[in-house]
Amino acid sequence: MTDMPPSDSTTGAPADSPADSAADPGYPRHWEADVVASDGGIVHLRPILPSDADALLRFHASLSDRTRYLRYFGPYPRISPRDLERFTHVDHRKRVGFICLLGDEILAVGRYEGLPGGSGAGPAGVESAEVAFVARDDHQGRGLGSILLEHLAAAARENGLRRFEAEVLVENHQMVRVFREAGYQVSRAFSEGVLHLEFDIDPTERSLAVRDAREQRAEARSVHNVLHPASVAVIGASTDPSKIGHAVLANLLRGNFTGPVFPVNPDARSVRGVRAYASVTDIPDEVDLAVVAVPAAGIDEVMDSCLAKGVKALVVVSAGFADAGGSGVVAERRLVAEARAHGMRVIGPNALGVANTDPEVRLNATLAPDVPGTGRVGFFSQSGALGIAILATAKERGLGLSTFVSAGNRADLSGNDLLQYWQTDPATDVVLLYLESFGNPRKFARLARRLARTKPIVAVKSGRHSGPTPALAASAARIDEASVRALFEQAGVIRVETLSQLFDTALLLAYQPLPAGPRVAVVGNSSALGVLVADALLDEGMELHGPPVDVGTAAPPEEFAAAVARALGAVSDRDAASVAGSGTGAARDRPSEDASHEASGEASGHTSGEASGDAPAGGADALIAVFVPPVATPGAAYARALREAVAGVDKPVIAVFLAAEGVPAELSVAREDGSPGPGSVPSYPSPERAAAALARVSRYARWRSLPVGRFGTPAGVDTERARGVVARVGAAEAHRLTDDEAVELLGCYGVPVTEFRLVSDVEEAVAAADELGYPVALKAVGDRWRHRTDLVGVRLDLGAGAAVRRAHGDLTTLTGEPQVYVQRMAPKGVSCVLEIVEDPSFGSLLSFGLSGMATQLLGDRAFRVVPVSDQDAAALVRAPRAAPLLAGYRGTEPVDLAALEDLVLRVGRIAEDLPEVRSLSLDPVLSSPEGAFVTGARIVVGPPPTRRERGGPRRLR
Repeated sequence: MTDMPPSDSTTGAPADSPADSAADPGYPRHWEADVVASDGGIVHLRPILPSDADALLRFHASLSDRTRYLRYFGPYPRISPRDLERFTHVDHRKRVGFICLLGDEILAVGRYEGLPGGSGAGPAGVESAEVAFVARDDHQGRGLGSILLEHLAAAARENGLRRFEAEVLVENHQMVRVFREAGYQVSRAFSEGVLHLEFDIDPTERSLAVRDAREQRAEARSVHNVLHPASVAVIGASTDPSKIGHAVLANLLRGNFTGPVFPVNPDARSVRGVRAYASVTDIPDEVDLAVVAVPAAGIDEVMDSCLAKGVKALVVVSAGFADAGGSGVVAERRLVAEARAHGMRVIGPNALGVANTDPEVRLNATLAPDVPGTGRVGFFSQSGALGIAILATAKERGLGLSTFVSAGNRADLSGNDLLQYWQTDPATDVVLLYLESFGNPRKFARLARRLARTKPIVAVKSGRHSGPTPALAASAARIDEASVRALFEQAGVIRVETLSQLFDTALLLAYQPLPAGPRVAVVGNSSALGVLVADALLDEGMELHGPPVDVGTAAPPEEFAAAVARALGAVSDRDAASVAGSGTGAARDRPSEDASHEASGEASGHTSGEASGDAPAGGADALIAVFVPPVATPGAAYARALREAVAGVDKPVIAVFLAAEGVPAELSVAREDGSPGPGSVPSYPSPERAAAALARVSRYARWRSLPVGRFGTPAGVDTERARGVVARVGAAEAHRLTDDEAVELLGCYGVPVTEFRLVSDVEEAVAAADELGYPVALKAVGDRWRHRTDLVGVRLDLGAGAAVRRAHGDLTTLTGEPQVYVQRMAPKGVSCVLEIVEDPSFGSLLSFGLSGMATQLLGDRAFRVVPVSDQDAAALVRAPRAAPLLAGYRGTEPVDLAALEDLVLRVGRIAEDLPEVRSLSLDPVLSSPEGAFVTGARIVVGPPPTRRERGGPRRLR
């Protein structure tokens, strides 16, 4: 396809490029990337260099005759010296070449060459280029062509090109499919067995969706390879039980890993009765996963042997890398670079390890002697030190896991990779995260938002006040607590503060359905505990479905179960009586007409005053069962009765069996292996913890029930014109735009500023007021005066020239400056502030709040991560605690919230389209029933932050 061997008429002379990147000041080092291929392996991609000539000759010689024919439209058995010069000497602008590498071997080559005759903004008037790529036969089918196309398109856009063209033989179905499935709008022309393809390379929603889907499949496969190894080697397997190498080997053997385990120890013939090998290269079989437990000083020798063996992934449990600081950071980076260059993924260093409870795998490659039973919860932890405690707690509380990964220093494989894996893992329904930092928070926001729509994510984020640990600081993005809150809230992540809260929430999600609403019924045998539960629920913003039902301490298990069934609306009164008589709890055929008719009176003959009563008809959305074991009656019978009474009910039920935490056997619906399964009832040791867990899950269910937000561009937005404005004003250094420049830029996004004039004396002020039309406002020029909460620098509702003269005199006396703004009065409304604020990790965030001293003092601001959807915009303007003032508080007329939401979407587009806009403040925005009116704007532009997440090609951090 395309890029035929050049003839004498080839236009353009090769650029004089130096022999290597270090000597070439124009070498675009930021184009280098490690990328995950579709099979989960890693390839290193970088611009081609003249020094790659020999490797390119070897690559070409390795291609089959058929591949060369499809690529060059002829036999082309060898590259001529002239072609070799042309292919390896590029200018990185009009002529660009990329190579995909595994070690020193080239796996694939892609290039584009600008076509003359264009009139665009590209180099030398070129706006389109001819693109071509080819992969080695034994590496075809790994998605390398798609990867090269993405990175070539990104490089071309950076160089001002807008269009690609390609010539492809009709029978080259694989290459045609690469272009067809890239997500671009491709036009085709056919002539004499050759397809001519053309397409614009600007990112589209479809091309971004294609990129994201490929990234998800590739990174999920990469993690799958780690968690489903066919064989494991333990490098540093020690005969000393106190060594970590001995512990990992023992745990693998104790867990009955389904594949072979190979100890590697040059000083022992066997370890724990298993034959040992002096080096991993001596192992006769293939090794998929290597657990490295040697000191950091010996890692280079281990890496050499693993690279020679072709190990697919490393779990490095050794410490002494970035966690030790200094040279350890350099050693860690070298470790990851070497591993990635040879296609391997790295978990760690300083990791606890990985585990997979799938009966077909049974992998416990961790330092923890026991892992929880099989379950449907995936757990990612950045902390190795906490990992053992986390696994022990999960086991004690009856929480089964599907997979567990402790990434330690998180030098390579991270929580984002696990989110990609769990997205399509059929064995995982709930995701738990213990995070100390974010490596790529923008990507985390995108992945978490997508995953949380189908699988709940519960996260502990430590370091709220102290920041990440030293081991993670080098690779962590700086992100403040407000940004973390915005990220989690927007993505639907259930934020908890402690590990105890994490497990409380996970138990409910793992074994019970999501609630359909906030109504909670409370049934128990203690009125005092019932009141405590009710208070805790109301404190959490939940609703009581009738007063707590007290069956009394003397009620038998059957009556307790019947009251539970009635409160849930699962049975009628007649059926509830049957339940009370039989104790089976199985009669629930008909919905209740009166869900809990005299549940605490007729059912038990016991009345407890205000703690008892009738629940409304229709059934609750959830139920909390509260039980204090009577002195003479074992609590186990009541637990079994509760479990049977709620079997098959599609509403969440949790218990407060005092002193019982987790899933006791009597509340468990056992799987085949005896571990708790769906329908098991989690128990909490206090009413407050039960109510808090239910409230978190209810808020998540409410978020998940909302429509998926739409991302789009509001009408009237002219992005190209806005980019032209930014280019004209310049952003090489940070500076504030003039009033006219700010108004022009906002106008490109359909954001008008209430008309104003800047005047220099009182006569000009009166003339401007006459021109604008009364009433008007006068504002002092300095921000020091205009944005004070007491409005000392502003005079409003001036209805005549005399009033303007008096106001001008007042402001001149106050500020010492005769220059003022004269502005037409906007409709009176609630004063708001909408801003783009710079964030070191996201690039920018949207901030919204109401104006005023109280809101500033209390920090009553809400934040959202860009890009923002219509749902995000609606949530943002309703998020501040003072937001009820916008919705008609105490009888006032509600403002036009739709206009505010539209303004948020337009400012969000500015933040997304123009990274040069480092800050923007619309202050004040007067929101009224007539609309949202911008009366003040400040914009600062400057060099854009490094941010390749949106629209850029796939790459590992």
